[in-house]
Amino acid sequence: MSKDPETSRGENLSIEEYREQYEREKAKAAFLADRVASLEDQVDDLQFKLDRIRNNKFWKASKPARDVYHFAQRQVDRVRNQGDAKGIAKKIRYKIREKQAEKGYGTASFPDDAARKQQAAEAAALPRQILFSILVPLYNTPKEYLKDMLDSVLNQTYGNWELCLADGSDEAHAYVGEVVAEYRARNENLAKRIRYQKLEKNGGISYNTNQCLAMATGDYIAPFDHDDYLHPSVLYWYVKAINEQNADYLYCDETTFKESNLNHFVTIHFKPDYAIDNLRANNYICHLSCFDKKLLEGEELYRTEFDGSQDHDMILRLTDKAQHIIHVPKLLYYWRSHAGSTAGNIAAKTYAIDAAKGAVADHLRRHGFKNFKITSTRAFETIFKITYEIEGEPKISIVIANRDHAEDLKRCLTSIFEKSTWENYEIIIVENGSTDEAVFRYYNEVTNGPYKDRVRVVTYEYKEGESFNYSRINNVGAAAATGDYILLLNNDTEVISVNWMEELLMYAQRPDVACVGGKLYYPDKTIQHAGIVIGLGAHRTAGHTHYKQRRENLGYMGRLCYTQDVSAVTGACLMVKKSIWQELGGLDESFEVSLNDVDLCLRAREKNYLNVFTPFAELYHYESASRGSDVDGRSKDNAARYDKEAAKFHDRWQAVIDAGDPYYNPNFTLDRSDYSLKVQD
Repeated sequence: MSKDPETSRGENLSIEEYREQYEREKAKAAFLADRVASLEDQVDDLQFKLDRIRNNKFWKASKPARDVYHFAQRQVDRVRNQGDAKGIAKKIRYKIREKQAEKGYGTASFPDDAARKQQAAEAAALPRQILFSILVPLYNTPKEYLKDMLDSVLNQTYGNWELCLADGSDEAHAYVGEVVAEYRARNENLAKRIRYQKLEKNGGISYNTNQCLAMATGDYIAPFDHDDYLHPSVLYWYVKAINEQNADYLYCDETTFKESNLNHFVTIHFKPDYAIDNLRANNYICHLSCFDKKLLEGEELYRTEFDGSQDHDMILRLTDKAQHIIHVPKLLYYWRSHAGSTAGNIAAKTYAIDAAKGAVADHLRRHGFKNFKITSTRAFETIFKITYEIEGEPKISIVIANRDHAEDLKRCLTSIFEKSTWENYEIIIVENGSTDEAVFRYYNEVTNGPYKDRVRVVTYEYKEGESFNYSRINNVGAAAATGDYILLLNNDTEVISVNWMEELLMYAQRPDVACVGGKLYYPDKTIQHAGIVIGLGAHRTAGHTHYKQRRENLGYMGRLCYTQDVSAVTGACLMVKKSIWQELGGLDESFEVSLNDVDLCLRAREKNYLNVFTPFAELYHYESASRGSDVDGRSKDNAARYDKEAAKFHDRWQAVIDAGDPYYNPNFTLDRSDYSLKVQD
C-alpha cells in the first residue's frame, strides 16, 4: 500500500491533522483486516460445506439430473440475454445462418481442382519461391492420424516444401516408420522431400522437434503436430504473405475438431493480429506458426525445459525478433481433439501449465520486468493474470465531471474512499452547470470532511450560448491535475475491485502503453464495457464487445478473463500517463460528448502506443444516468448530435475503419458484439 501524499509535507501538518490522518488510516486498515478475516471465514465454511456435499452419496447419484437442470438453466439464461420475443426470434434466425456459415469452414472450404490449379499457378509466378520445412516429431502416432497428417502435407496447393520427421516411437509402434516408408516409396520426389530419422530414444517433444530442425534445408520453418491436419491452401496463403508483406513470422486461424471428423468443430478460434499483452496472457497464436529460419540465429527452436508449452516459449522469443508478424485471418489449421491431447484436456498434460508460466516468466525477465506474479485465471489453466510491480508511488489524479446528481457522485466517491487500496491520489470534481442545491451541499461536505485533502472542486464557467462539452470539461479538470497520471472517471460509477487503481496503473506505467480501461458492469451485473472495437455497431464507428453479457461469462475464447490489447477503451474509466495526455493534447473538443475517448485512443495508436483493457479493475457503471443515452431513442437531440459526431469520426478515421480493427477478426460480424460469425442474409 502506498503512503498518503500528504505525509511528504510533514512539517506543514498540525498535530490535529496528523491525528485525523492516523485515525483515517487506522480505520481503513481495520476495515480491510475485518473484511479479509470475514472472507477467509466464508471460504473455510463454504469449503467445508462443499466437501460434505461432494462426499454425499445422493449428490453423486443425482449428477445426471443436475446436468439436465444446468443445461436447461443455460438455455433460460441465453433466452433472457436476448430480451423480448423479437430479440429471441432474431437470435434464432441468426444462429441458423451462423450454423450454415460454419459449414464453409470445414472441408467445404478446400479448393476444388480448378482452384488448386489457379493457386499453384499464382504461387509459381511469385518472385520468392520459398522452401518450407515442415517439422513433425513422431511418437506412437495412431496410424489413421499419421496418414491424415501426411496426406494434408502432400495435398498442399503450393508444392515447394519438405517434410522433416523425427520418430521417437517405441517398438510396439514400429508401424510409424513403416507407414512413412510407404509414402517415401511412392516416387523419387517424395523420397527426397520426406526426410525421416528414427531416433535411438524418445527425447520428448522439444528434443525430437529439434532433431527435425537438424534435417531442415528450407527458408521458412513450420512446426506441425503429428496428429493434426493442414488446410490444402495454407502454404499458398503463407507464400503470398511472404512475397506481398515481407512476413517473417506468420500464423493463421484454427479449429479444434473431434477425433476423425474435420467438420465436427469443438471450437473455432478466430484470432486477433499480433498483440503482445494477449500473447503474454495466452498463447493465442499457437498454430500454424511459420517463420524465417534467420530468426533462429542465436536461438534454439524448442527448449526442453519448457516441454508442454514449448510453442509458447518459441513464439514469445521469435516474435520479439520478428519485424513483420503477419496474421492470415483464415481457418487453415485443424487441431485434433482426442483422449490424451492437449486440445482435448489440459489435465492430460498438467506439466504444460507450469511450463507455460515458466515461458512467460522468462520472456518478462528478458524485457526487464521484475517481481511479477503469474496466476491461472478462471477461464483456463494456461490463460494467465500477470500482476506487475508498480514502480514508485506515483500520484493519480481522478477527474470527474459533474452536474447535479449528488447521490450518484456521493456513491462514486464513497466507493473510492472506502474500497481503494491505492493511497496516492487526488480527486478533481469539475462542476459544470449544477442547479440542485443538494450537490453544492455535498461539495461542501466532501471538501471539509475526512478526505478534504484529497478532493478539489474546479468550476467550469460556461460562456453565453455554450452547450455541454464533455471533452472540454475533462480537459479543464486534467489541466488542474497535480498527479503523474490522469484517470477519467464518470460520476455514475462505483468501485468494485479494491485494487482497481493498481490494476490500471501497472499497465499505464509502461512506456509503450497509453490508455488503460477497466471492466464495467450495469447494476444488473451485465457487461457495459470490456474493450472497444472500431467499426462495430449500426453507425460503424465503434462499439463495446461482449455488451450485456453476464458477469460470469468467460467471453469468446476466455477474453473476458485476461488483460489484452484493444483499439480503444471507454472514457468512463480511463487511465493515461499525464505526459502522454499532454503529448496527445487531451480530448478533442470537437467531439463534444461522444467518441472523444475512442478518438483519443486512436491518436495514441497513431503514435505507436498500445491501449489496454484489463478485466481486473471492475466497477459498476450506471451509464448515462447523468445525461441520457445517445442512440437509444430517448432523446432526439442526443441522437442527432451523435449522428453529427459519428460523421466527423468517419471523416477522420475512415481509413482505420476500412482496414478493420486489428484486435477483432474479420470473420466476425460488425452487427453484434458477441463475437458471432459474419453471415450473409
